[in-house]
Amino acid sequence: MNSTQHQCDVLVIGSGAAGLSIALHLASSAKVAVLSKGSLQEGSTWHAQGGIAAVLDSGDSVDAHVKDTLAAGAGLCHPEAVNFTVAQSKQAIEWLIDLGVSFTRSGSGESYHLTREGGHSHRRIIHSADATGKAVHSTLIDKAENHPNIELKQNYTALDLLSQPDAASGRRRCAGAYVYNNTNDRVESFSARFVVLATGGASKVYLYSSNPETASGDGIAMAWRAGCRVANMEFNQFHPTCLYHPSANTFLITEALRGEGAKLKLPNGEEFMQRFHAQKELAPRDVVARAIDYEMKRLGADCLFLDISHKEPGFIKNHFPTVYKRCFELGIDITQEPIPVVPAAHYTCGGVVVNAEGQTDLSNLYTIGEASFTGLHGANRMASNSLLECLVYARSAAKSILSKLDTVEQCGPIREWDESRVTNSDEDVVISHNWDELRRFMWDYVGIVRTHKRLERAANRIKLLQKEIYEYYSNYKVGNDLIELRNLATVAELIIRSAKLRKESRGLHYSLDYPDTSELATDTVLVPKNLADQQVFVRQPEQNV
Repeated sequence: MNSTQHQCDVLVIGSGAAGLSIALHLASSAKVAVLSKGSLQEGSTWHAQGGIAAVLDSGDSVDAHVKDTLAAGAGLCHPEAVNFTVAQSKQAIEWLIDLGVSFTRSGSGESYHLTREGGHSHRRIIHSADATGKAVHSTLIDKAENHPNIELKQNYTALDLLSQPDAASGRRRCAGAYVYNNTNDRVESFSARFVVLATGGASKVYLYSSNPETASGDGIAMAWRAGCRVANMEFNQFHPTCLYHPSANTFLITEALRGEGAKLKLPNGEEFMQRFHAQKELAPRDVVARAIDYEMKRLGADCLFLDISHKEPGFIKNHFPTVYKRCFELGIDITQEPIPVVPAAHYTCGGVVVNAEGQTDLSNLYTIGEASFTGLHGANRMASNSLLECLVYARSAAKSILSKLDTVEQCGPIREWDESRVTNSDEDVVISHNWDELRRFMWDYVGIVRTHKRLERAANRIKLLQKEIYEYYSNYKVGNDLIELRNLATVAELIIRSAKLRKESRGLHYSLDYPDTSELATDTVLVPKNLADQQVFVRQPEQNV
């Protein structure tokens, strides 16, 4: 086989909690290739601070967790998806513990310490100090690296999905993907019986984000181009408290600080959240982010402040070592002074439409984690439900794939990537300029507070940008920056289209033109012209006469 062509049973695109979890669930019965855009530690999972929501305490219940999630979702959560996820939360945590994840224990050491975050009525967030993502991710990486059936491939950026007609179903099936090898600067192909998109969200479509640079909506864009529906893309969660500092524009200040009593304050030291919600600092994230945005604009302030300095220094350092260390490195002693904070794009609540098994509209293509739309999050994700969703749907998708593994054959031959009619670019400045312009107008026009006029401006700009990007993509060799820009433009269009369709304010979508919430809660589902879930003509082999 040519070195630019690879074959496996299951191709997993993405190496975060969702991708590595499903790989480990599959590896006893299948050959799995896991692609990481950069190093294995670059995804959102590694940087997650808060924890994982789960029903672990005797005073808590599945019903209470479900009720809190439904309330945070502002009427758009799918109850069956919420029940499905929450009911498996304890099993998901036990699996991580069995793998060796070291969660923080209580003072007595007999049980695990549980914290509380916005929207939760109980302490149910299990964590590893304030670096839960790192603890979970490092354990998953270690297990995957040592499994003989898992091949981890770093510095690979997925370019486009491959599909072929399937005579058995009369529909198209996913057959693999074209992938850009960042190390060798070439496009390679991966053929697979099943493909799993675990690529994370699209928060880098905004100028200010808590996410790593890799969060460019690749999976959502690829699935859309392959004919899969997407839903609720207008609901982009802005985390209320990202560190405001020129040297740390993506460093998140975990919500757990507010769970342990930190107060939001104006520049003059005045508390203000009591004017916006009865739960004050523990209100749902959309409320808190909008309150901070409002006060910043009212005062003309560059940032507001989060203050936990009234707590004992030892408590702060023990519970929030990552936040303490990073702030201290930047000259901020959080045991003595407040932390400057601003809202930042944090989580994509919409995504590729899937069922309870993670199956998309395209046969043999699964999407799990932040790239998916399961119905769990509704119009606003409740804190710490995201890692839980990754774990639960990784297990259910793995079960589905394993049940079909023996009945699905490898796909037919895949054509080599053709670069015969393109050249090396001599004007990469176009990419950097378009990238910057895209993220700026998305922040200005499709941000925390929206209007019809702002959305129209954004829609006009994205049409022009996409025309430029298409022309560039058609004439020059691809590279990582161009692939990400193309995907960000696609996702931006989906967000803008979805926001224009919603004539109300609900959850994370707030419009000054439509400030009221409609009595009828409906999802915004976008259907591509090449919808994959439809009959296709498949030529049958000629019968021998």
